[in-house]
Amino acid sequence: MPAASRRSSASVPPAGGLRIRLPWWALGLPVDSFVVLLSLTGSAAPAGAAPAVPGLARLLEVLARLIGATS
Repeated sequence: MPAASRRSSASVPPAGGLRIRLPWWALGLPVDSFVVLLSLTGSAAPAGAAPAVPGLARLLEVLARLIGATS
């Protein structure tokens, strides 16, 4: 069979319409990201000041002294 006829027959859709197979992630990733974003906005509490973690505040203070940001 000549190469030209093979190319032309490959571009003809099967009888019944065009069939395209998508990889699993083509639908899975958008659905997952939508669900994550929806859950983040749906469970949002009223904005307020977050309580300070004493250990973290102390660590940041020590790090700031080490790099010379404060005296």
